Amino acid sequence: MIIVMKAGRPQSEAVKIMTELEARGLKPVPLYGVERTVIAVIGEERDLDMSHLQSFEGVDKVMRVVKPYKLVSIETHPEPTIIEVNGVKIGSQQLVAMAGPCSVESEQQMECAAAKLAEMGIKILRGGAYKPRTGPYSFQGLGKEGLQILKETADRHKMAVVTEALDVRDLDEVCKYTDIIQMGARNMQNFELLKELGRIKKPVLLKRGLSATIEELLLAAEYILAHGNNEVILCERGIRTFEKDTRNTFALATVPLIKELSHLPIIVDPSHATGKRSLLAPMTKAAIAAGADGFIIEVHPNPEEALSDAEQQITPEEFEKLYENLKPIAEAVNRHF
Repeated sequence: MIIVMKAGRPQSEAVKIMTELEARGLKPVPLYGVERTVIAVIGEERDLDMSHLQSFEGVDKVMRVVKPYKLVSIETHPEPTIIEVNGVKIGSQQLVAMAGPCSVESEQQMECAAAKLAEMGIKILRGGAYKPRTGPYSFQGLGKEGLQILKETADRHKMAVVTEALDVRDLDEVCKYTDIIQMGARNMQNFELLKELGRIKKPVLLKRGLSATIEELLLAAEYILAHGNNEVILCERGIRTFEKDTRNTFALATVPLIKELSHLPIIVDPSHATGKRSLLAPMTKAAIAAGADGFIIEVHPNPEEALSDAEQQITPEEFEKLYENLKPIAEAVNRHF
C-alpha cells in the first residue's frame, strides 16, 4: 500500500499517519519528493481500512500496490530518482560514464588509465580490488592494497571511485575507499549483504544476476531501499543464455522496461554483457539510444597484459573515440555528458 500526500503539505501530517501505522505493527517508509511525500507501507496490510487512512488530513489518495516490490516502484515514486556523485547527476538528463580497468593491478597501471580518462572529463573511476572469479586459481585482486591504490589515484585526478564489495566482512573497509559500492552479478541475491548496503549512506551500483529476471533485480533493490538506502543505481550486464559467441546475452530491452517499472536510474555494462571489445561501441550506442542513464566500461592501458578479462577491455585511446561518438547520439535523445 502507498499513501500519497497532497502537494505542499507539511511533513507533520505524514508523521501523524506514520505514527498510527507503527502502532499497528507496520513499517512506514516515507519518500520525500520535490512537491509531495509518499508513504510506502511494509508489512501485513490487508486489515488496513483504506477509507480510514484517506480521512487523515493532507492525504491525497491511498492505493494498494500489486507488484511485490513497493519502494522501487514507479507507482510509489513517480519522479525519477537522481543520485549525485562528483558533480554527475545520475538519473537526470546528464549521462554518467564510469571507466577504468577490470582489476587494480599496480599504481602505474591505474595512473596510466586514470590520467587519460580524467583528461577526457570522466568523473568516476572503476577498478576491482576484490575480484569474484569462477576459478580459484585466477587473479583474485589485491584486496586492501588495491583499494588504497584506487583511491589515491582517483584523488589525484579529482575522480570518484566505484568498486565491488564481495562480503559483509569487507564492507567497512570498502566503504573507506569508495564513493559508489558495486554489488556484482554473483552477489545480487546475497540478501545479508543487501541488507547491510541498506544501512550505509553511499550509493549502490546493483548489477543484474547471471540468470536473474527483471523482477528479481528489482526485488534485490527493494532489500536495499527497505533497509534505509534510497540511492540505488541498477545495471544491466547481460544474462546467461544458450548463446556461446558472446560472454552473455545483452538484454537491452531491460533498459526501457525498467523505466516503465521503477524510478531508479539504470546504466549498462557492455564489457560484461558482450565480452568482446569489438562489440562495446555499437552496444553502448544502442543502450544510450534505448534510454540508459549511462554506462560502465573496462578500460586498461595494455589490455593484452591484463590479469583479468583481457578480451573485453579497451585502451584509453579506443575509449576516447567511443566517448566522442556517443555525444551525437546523446544529443539526439535529449541527453548530455
